[in-house]
Amino acid sequence: PPGLVPRRPALCELRDATVCYGARMAIQSVCLSVQPGEVVALLGENGAGKSTALHSLYGLVPLSAGEARYGGSRVTASPEKAIACGVGLVSQHFLLVQRLTVAENIVLGREPRRLGLFIDAARAEAEVVALGRSYGLEVHPRRRVSDLSVGEAQRVEILKALYRGARCLLLDEPTAVLTPPEANSLLRALRRRFVGDSRGRGLLIVTHK
Repeated sequence: PPGLVPRRPALCELRDATVCYGARMAIQSVCLSVQPGEVVALLGENGAGKSTALHSLYGLVPLSAGEARYGGSRVTASPEKAIACGVGLVSQHFLLVQRLTVAENIVLGREPRRLGLFIDAARAEAEVVALGRSYGLEVHPRRRVSDLSVGEAQRVEILKALYRGARCLLLDEPTAVLTPPEANSLLRALRRRFVGDSRGRGLLIVTHK
């Protein structure tokens, strides 16, 4: 109707997504979307196919049928395409380099440089500190990942995705390995920054809780 503001395209979505492993059907005809400023929870028992749906949206698991879309455009989903389109995944099993520092892990592959050649460690640390403060997910940039608690390591994974420009975060069982205080702290930080976000960010949380 005249005067109605058109709805923005979903940050990411699945349409009639089906994944089969041989004769076994892991998910069938799944439809879900994350709109800008929206937090979506995908709930289900263990083995229900929640992680499969999440991983197919990110491109880690190929679709047998249906389609994935980023920003309203149909894509052949892959992690590289997802990152380029502002979709970031934080897996239940962390993918961090234990011997590197927090800052080195977060900027890995996208290190700020001086004179186009040398890694600017001071700038990397400053950017990590600023990002952590902005989201309420502070972790000291010079600590080694091997010395972090599970909750701190998860913060590093989330900051790594945000540093790469993620506007839509996909979180796989984010509280499963956390203590109750850590889980409450994480959920408070995410709620504060993502619920109704005016800049158009979104969040998809997979959980059985």
